[in-house]
Amino acid sequence: MFTMPSLSRFAFCLGVLLVGASRGSAQTVSTTLIRNASIIDGSGRPARRGDVRISGERIVGVGTLAPLPSDRIVDAHGLALAPGFIDTHSHHDRGLVGARGGRGGAATAGGDSSARVDPRAGLAMVSQGVTTIVIGQDGGGSGLAALFASIEARPPAVNIASYVGHGAIRSKVLGQDFKRHATPDEIERMKALVREDMNAGALGLSTGLEYDPGIYSAPDEVLALAKVAGDMGGRYISHMRSEDRQFWAALDELITIGRVNHMPVQVSHIKLGMVDLWGQADSVIHVLNRARAAGVQVTADIYPYTFWQSNLGVLFPKRNFADSVEAAFVLAHVARADGIIFNSFARHPEYVGKNLAQVARMRGTSDVRALLDLLAEPGSSGSGIVARGMDDEDVERLIQWPFANVCSDGTSTGLHPRGFGSFSKVLGPYVRDKKLFSLEEAVRKMSSLAASNVGIRERGSIEPGYFADLVLFDPTTVKDNADFGPPGTAQRLATGVQTVWVNGQVVFDGGKATGAYPGKVIRRGK
Repeated sequence: MFTMPSLSRFAFCLGVLLVGASRGSAQTVSTTLIRNASIIDGSGRPARRGDVRISGERIVGVGTLAPLPSDRIVDAHGLALAPGFIDTHSHHDRGLVGARGGRGGAATAGGDSSARVDPRAGLAMVSQGVTTIVIGQDGGGSGLAALFASIEARPPAVNIASYVGHGAIRSKVLGQDFKRHATPDEIERMKALVREDMNAGALGLSTGLEYDPGIYSAPDEVLALAKVAGDMGGRYISHMRSEDRQFWAALDELITIGRVNHMPVQVSHIKLGMVDLWGQADSVIHVLNRARAAGVQVTADIYPYTFWQSNLGVLFPKRNFADSVEAAFVLAHVARADGIIFNSFARHPEYVGKNLAQVARMRGTSDVRALLDLLAEPGSSGSGIVARGMDDEDVERLIQWPFANVCSDGTSTGLHPRGFGSFSKVLGPYVRDKKLFSLEEAVRKMSSLAASNVGIRERGSIEPGYFADLVLFDPTTVKDNADFGPPGTAQRLATGVQTVWVNGQVVFDGGKATGAYPGKVIRRGK
């Protein structure tokens, strides 16, 4: 039996249908009835056979439903129907926001997306069932009022929410003089910018404390800025100050912000990013559970890969790029030379797709020497890399934590497959093959838990009154196809997703983007 919706939701649904009926048959509001679905509602409860009705942007009925004259019937043929997935840590806005369109046509699932479709279609996302992305991550993103206005003027296929970024506002206030602690006056100016973006609808404050300029901030600065967001009903999400050498201290800093400010805090793309830390996932979970037991609302998101993507300079937290001892330590303990793959390199485009060990051989030198020589070249510390820093068993253990939701941390370009494969990899290999958890739990981690962890309302569940963000997929065939390898392999589309609705409109069907762009800006509390 389906649970009875609350009186308010029941009234909403009845009102929608009565309004349509009152206008007469010629003015009847068109509805969609998805029949014979295996409904996985996002709660974690077992799947159940039933129907879902959509009217406009909302779900208005769930259960065993009789067809109405206004219904467009979609027969699910027993496939799984889930809430649209929410990518709580995404960089897919790069190329999506402000995109002017592609060459027309549509890429097919299983192929690469290239430029054959309008970038606003968000093919990397919708082909996996992702209907909402959360941006402004790693301390980036400010000026949200203008950004949101531009999105609403030219919406994409998916919904977008955003944090305000600590690094972005720190750059505005400190400019190029950022390699120091901020003064009290500068902190006050940064607090004013946080308030401005919170008023525009930011979900909260994000930090990227391994990156310039955030790496130079004092913990008290971050605590004070996070408090502004918390006092306004927002959250704190962080690419922590260290994911390797100082991991435990960085985790403690995040938990302290949650405890002192009495606000929800989230670990971005949680990982044990150093060989010396491998095998300690249970210790991490113990610390997180202890914090939650003490009243700290700490959560995490995670992607299902052992490789991360960043820049070459992030390997050196002290930015001591000429230190040979540090370089040797990096390659022995943080990321091995054959596991550091160049994703972009302006000065040496011939290195893209090659790992550091291969580059060292090309240059006829040692791995350490090659690393030092590259970093000595102007601007090379900003070169993009994909590097293996995690262990599979740790990733699989951390993703099982009940308060860890799935994210991608992905883009629609580059050599990392996470932007095209994260959600499908969990639904396929992690559920079907490795049986890390049930399909229903995987969906919960991608929908209702994700919505809860970042504070998004009325999405992430299949229930009357919620927005009609839905994904119809085949649990027996869904899989990721993106992989590390030659250029283009990281952009292979996932397969197994049949149809995706965003705000009641079909944006992906039969392996193709439809050209509909119903995505909305999601503001805090809306």
